[in-house]
Amino acid sequence: MQMNPGTGSQAQEEIIIEAGRTEVRYWSDVWRYRELFYFLAWRDILVRYKQTAIGIAWSVLRPLATMVVFTLVFGTFAGLPSQGAPYPVMVFAAMLPWQFFATALAECSNSLVVNSNLLSKVYFPRLIVPSSAVIVCVVDFIISLVLLFLLMSWYGVWPDWRMLTLPLFFLLALLCALGSGLWLAALNVKYRDFRYVVPFIVQFGLYISPVGFSSSVVPERWRLIYSLNPMVGVIDGFRWAILGEGQKLSWDRLALAVAGTAVLLVLGIRYFRQTERAFADII
Repeated sequence: MQMNPGTGSQAQEEIIIEAGRTEVRYWSDVWRYRELFYFLAWRDILVRYKQTAIGIAWSVLRPLATMVVFTLVFGTFAGLPSQGAPYPVMVFAAMLPWQFFATALAECSNSLVVNSNLLSKVYFPRLIVPSSAVIVCVVDFIISLVLLFLLMSWYGVWPDWRMLTLPLFFLLALLCALGSGLWLAALNVKYRDFRYVVPFIVQFGLYISPVGFSSSVVPERWRLIYSLNPMVGVIDGFRWAILGEGQKLSWDRLALAVAGTAVLLVLGIRYFRQTERAFADII
């Protein structure tokens, strides 16, 4: 950008557009457009909760209904262990990160298509759109967290100092959802039938994650392979932070969760960056 002298005390601003400049300044542009990030997140929150009862009710009923079903199937009928915690509380502690991950993944994967008019008209770092969609799901998480505390007080379960580590496990769940969501968001722009794949991924992931049961029931010889699912370490971490030492936390599984999340996030951002320049043309 250059400034050329003009007539009188005024100066004329000359803007020079350079090839590849947006690539060099991409991350600084993400920061510059942070107000757009806030706007999109706040807009989606208003759309979901303003002048509606079903939005808040759904945030409460969905995890409650799942908890009841899993408690009956795995706790009452199958008689699986809960490592000293009331079975409903153990299940609901796992529902917190899983419900956040599943909702954030679905919202993130569909965010670009929903905002197609915005993508085709204005320049801004496209990474802002799926990121804002993930942040919106934090509201559902907070509502479910309050519900968990009420359930814990009902059963007389009180957290200890480990509760202070909960934000770290939540951050791990958020990054895992964002990394996976970036892949699916980019693929959903190019292949629209991917919107039918996401519900299957979420449903399948629910059954291969220790939501309705404890990770301790998985045979020892399969635990390493089972822990390649990053949500295994996240869910175990949530239970350990909320319910205390009765819930065993394997540091090996936690390390696998951190490594798997880091791989998903790095590769997800890389693939998203490689494909986002064609979004406006395809969408």
